Amino acid sequence: MSDDAKPNPFTGPQMLGAHFERADMTGAHFDGVNLTGAKFFAVLTQAVFTDTNLSQAKFDDVNLAQSRFNNVNLSQSGVTYANLSEMTFEDLNLTKASYTNVDLSETTFQNVNLADAQITDANLTGMRINGVLVSDLFDAYDNQKSS
Repeated sequence: MSDDAKPNPFTGPQMLGAHFERADMTGAHFDGVNLTGAKFFAVLTQAVFTDTNLSQAKFDDVNLAQSRFNNVNLSQSGVTYANLSEMTFEDLNLTKASYTNVDLSETTFQNVNLADAQITDANLTGMRINGVLVSDLFDAYDNQKSS
């Protein structure tokens, strides 16, 4: 670590119910943080969330483009009016999560629990789940339904 390295202010055990509004948090790293019930109204492009609890968190009017979520609990979270394009979701719990009016284009989901999750009014262009284009999944569903 060089002397010029900035300390990560988002490492630590407890930040329950934190509220981030009108903040530019581009490139922020959240590692091992409990952010249960946190509220984000911020720019979080290229942010990294690792081993973080975001259960019941709310993301409204946020830009999370090119961010990465790894081993994160997002159960019962809510995301509205958000740019989630080119993101990577890996080893996540999205149980009962709600995503409305979101851009999920070019987003990748791997080993994600989407049980009882809802995604509405979303741009899914190029989005992949386990390496499969979501548009191909919808096409297969429509073909099966019509036969």
